[in-house]
Amino acid sequence: MKTFDKQTISANKEYLQLLSDKFKSISSITAEIINLNAILNLPKGTEHFISDIHGEYEAFEHILRNCSGSIRRKATETLGEQISEDELNELITMIYYPKQKLMKLHEQGVINDEWYEKTIKNLVEVCKVSSSKYSHSKIRKSFPENYSYIIQELLFKSDVKGNRENYYKQIIRSMIDTDACEDFIIKMSETIRKHCLDHLHIVGDIYDRGYAPHLVMDTLMNYHTVDIQWGNHDILWIGAAAGNAACIANAVRICMRYGNTGILEDAYGINILPLMMFAMNTYSDADLDKFMPRISDEIPDIDDIVLAKMQKAISIIQFKLENAVIDRNPTFGMDDRKLIDKVDYANYTLEIDGQTYPLNTDLFPTIDPSCPDKLSEEEEKVMSSLVRSFTSSEKLQSHIEFMLNKGSIYLLYNKNLLLHACVPVNDDYSFTSVTLEGETYSGKALLDKLDEMARKAYYTKDGNNDIFWYLWCAPSSPLFGKDKMATYERYFIDDKTTHKERYTPFYKHLEDKMMANVIMNEFGLDIDEGYLICGHVPVKYVKGEDPVKAEGRVLCIDAGFAKAYQKETGKAGCTLTYNSYGMTLITHQPFESIEKAVDEGIDIVSEMRFVDSSSHRLLVSDTDIGTKLKRQIYYLEMLLYAFKSGELKPKE
Repeated sequence: MKTFDKQTISANKEYLQLLSDKFKSISSITAEIINLNAILNLPKGTEHFISDIHGEYEAFEHILRNCSGSIRRKATETLGEQISEDELNELITMIYYPKQKLMKLHEQGVINDEWYEKTIKNLVEVCKVSSSKYSHSKIRKSFPENYSYIIQELLFKSDVKGNRENYYKQIIRSMIDTDACEDFIIKMSETIRKHCLDHLHIVGDIYDRGYAPHLVMDTLMNYHTVDIQWGNHDILWIGAAAGNAACIANAVRICMRYGNTGILEDAYGINILPLMMFAMNTYSDADLDKFMPRISDEIPDIDDIVLAKMQKAISIIQFKLENAVIDRNPTFGMDDRKLIDKVDYANYTLEIDGQTYPLNTDLFPTIDPSCPDKLSEEEEKVMSSLVRSFTSSEKLQSHIEFMLNKGSIYLLYNKNLLLHACVPVNDDYSFTSVTLEGETYSGKALLDKLDEMARKAYYTKDGNNDIFWYLWCAPSSPLFGKDKMATYERYFIDDKTTHKERYTPFYKHLEDKMMANVIMNEFGLDIDEGYLICGHVPVKYVKGEDPVKAEGRVLCIDAGFAKAYQKETGKAGCTLTYNSYGMTLITHQPFESIEKAVDEGIDIVSEMRFVDSSSHRLLVSDTDIGTKLKRQIYYLEMLLYAFKSGELKPKE
């Protein structure tokens, strides 16, 4: 038994007395120490990393359901030599989409008692393998309450000399007789998916471009364990929910750009009718080419011309509102982005960096050249309506509060640093200094301060919420990482040289292990033991770009979930798994549809690449959870000694 001196026990006596409320006897402490020490020696659970979902719900849902190919591998290893390839594909699809697959098989007339019995037995075998790295206690807690007893009996069955053979057969027979098989199959499939994934990391950008970020959020809110590193598109929606007008205008503009009106109207109940009426009455059918809606899976119920007018209307409002944000916050250092008041409205030209460019239109009906950033009376009404809608949407507020509760600007997890975009650095690898609320911050302290300010701005609702717009698009924002957001130039200047958004030094030096080492050290991590994992910038596989950088210590996992990026990347997403054997990078081809997956068993075609194979199999003791368990064991051993030495009296 471990011993402790009286001084240590005395210093921790108050905590030990609280701990003794739960562990009241020597035997209860001993049992818990044995249990925790055993858990430390189980294999590390699987972490799953997904980045830049951008509203592509079906592809995200499928990758989540197949655990980036983990379920197919486990099912193949378990049953590949016992059943046919068609039966294996049917079972795998059943695990992914049990309700839809059961419905399809009923239509095909293949389901009978024999099929139920065989399917349940096969699911039990896959469940055994998927749950084998967890303690029985954790496995039991994962079972659906109604079927916990049945799953335990089938999963942990032991049949010495065949004494229980009829017992196990009768369990399945009774499920068939009581029409419980299909509900059991659905619950069993959900359990397998849970066991294949111990923890989910979303490395930013759930929102914008795709048609259904709200469905992604619904899925995450019902997921068993998840964290989120905010992306700049996420922080934009957090700012919009907090009522920041510039963020709202940006969010609405992007929805108009991709034809995603359903997110606003159907999902979140945002009233866009005032904007539509204003746009139709104010803007002509001319010069709308740059504002026509782009790729979307949604067929909007608004005509393309009307959407284009709405996009132009909200864009002009956005540029006016952004000027006001910059004026209110001189420390943001973004005066160069006040373009709307730098236009020569006599000649419709704009000077940028000493060069004059002609604008591609002279149709600005709401701009007063003497005060170009002043909202018209009609624009004020449109924005008042949008602000009310965003701040009063219960669905949006619930999604954003979940994102705040489960999210952060960065995360340290199992010796890895997870962040969506970057840590602001200078060319010489020193950290960029930023002044916030009268103090100067850099490196980890800057990210911590921005995280604090974002939470405060949302929860206090005192009107001081421009920090969200800063995080969305400022060059020194850790969520952006570019010198500018060239929205104005892309709309109104045809010369594409003005459209270029240059990456900050973090991205220029991303291949350099020295920079990665500086950053990891700043966050108290060892680069030779962990990784910097980020998304944000699409990896251009078609040009031979490698997502593994800095001599293997930086992993960039944005490979184009958003369909708008897939021509650029040549892939349709990239995910990462980290299990007891090491890190695996998985790149994905485009997902066709859930219907194809169910009807034809078509899975996402994925390519696996081992990034790091551990020299030994990683255990729970090697993880952050292991560190917490060791700390618990330390105090339990102290309490045990206090009981046995008479320093404290057991309560039972």
